[in-house]
Amino acid sequence: MSNHATRRPRLAAAIAAAMLVMTTAVPADAEPAPSAAPPLSAADSDPARLGWMQGSPPPADKQIRFADGSYFTFPKTRWSFAHFRELVPTARISRGTGPIAPLPEALRPDIAGVTFVPTGGHQPVNWVTAFDGIYGDAVLVLHKGRIVYERYNGVMNRDQPHIAFSLTKSFFGTLGEMMIESGELDDRQTVAHYLPELAHSGFANATVRQVMDMTTGLDYDEDYASPRSAIVKFGTAVGIMPAPPGYSGPQSSAEYLPTIAAQGRHGDRFDYQSVDTEVLAWIMARIAGKPAHQLLEERIFSKLGAEHDAAIVIDRNGMGFAAGGLNLTLRDLARFAEMIRNQGRFNGQQIVPAKVVERLHQGASRADFAKAGYDTMPGWSYRSQWWVTHDAHGVLIGRGIHGQMIYIDPVAEMVAVRFMSNPVASTATFDAQTLPAFAAVADHLMASR
Repeated sequence: MSNHATRRPRLAAAIAAAMLVMTTAVPADAEPAPSAAPPLSAADSDPARLGWMQGSPPPADKQIRFADGSYFTFPKTRWSFAHFRELVPTARISRGTGPIAPLPEALRPDIAGVTFVPTGGHQPVNWVTAFDGIYGDAVLVLHKGRIVYERYNGVMNRDQPHIAFSLTKSFFGTLGEMMIESGELDDRQTVAHYLPELAHSGFANATVRQVMDMTTGLDYDEDYASPRSAIVKFGTAVGIMPAPPGYSGPQSSAEYLPTIAAQGRHGDRFDYQSVDTEVLAWIMARIAGKPAHQLLEERIFSKLGAEHDAAIVIDRNGMGFAAGGLNLTLRDLARFAEMIRNQGRFNGQQIVPAKVVERLHQGASRADFAKAGYDTMPGWSYRSQWWVTHDAHGVLIGRGIHGQMIYIDPVAEMVAVRFMSNPVASTATFDAQTLPAFAAVADHLMASR
């Protein structure tokens, strides 16, 4: 991927670029021309108002399909992000058979009035207005385990799942740390030790720790502006995007990952690469002898007292798309985040060992992270698929394209979770609003408790 946060739209932008090439008469060696027209506003692109997929059958101009790529074109994404399971193959991640873990409500109308000053700005802005304006689909704030604010827009509601994109990585990174803690996984071992299939790939002598913290040196790019980039090939292989006519490339992640070569040295720097998460999930699956998403179900999700089953996008081999395929409801995402805030304890049990959560908060090398040039994240690091701020509150963050977020503030005893369908993929694009907005909510809760 690009080394600069402001130049790193992620998987969805790659898909959109590829779809433009596939569905328009453009020379094979030409780059798709960006649209000059600004996107519809949040209000004008409201999916319920636009009536996507309504009717039996829906009118032709209201249909959204996977095969033609329309599912990943704005403003149709405002519907499809909440209906991903209807568009691509997914596997169930069961909530289990136990009772639902309550999330007590202690709604506070005053939170809706919180204001903040965007980074680089001068005038205060209402945080809810800002959330709506950047195409927010759903947001929930917990304080001391109680719901103090909850909002749903468009086609979202508390029972509606939404694709989490790269928030999925944080689930699998946590699972990886659990397997290290239990002694099942040795993060000092090489990838080839666990996966002989990758012995001749660029991953071969990378350690599990380098994969988990994304410090691998690979000949791989997440250049989302090019329909011929590695991320597009990856997306096609795992089935998150349709294959173009005549496609004869890899048909699964297990076929694609061995094609990635080395470039540079492992461990030299942080470089955000989604394929690292896929390798981690494959290693965990190999150790356990079952799909990684089944491990996630058994060891984490089924113990949360979730309200609903989750689901994960699967490739042609039935392997879950660990880099970004999780679909779940907002409240169940909040349960996971609240469990992390409480040092791994939730629903009356220690789900994740406290030592695992402690290691997440410790983070990784800030010097390695700084080499990536993330302007909106000074002093941060990346540890086991989590973004670590190292700020005074010890905030821990999960991030996903188009605005998906987990924000955990241990000092304020606050968790905020968010689903979005912003037309811009890069979450860094709206960090200037998101980060100070959540910090302002946290400060408000601390001042009024």
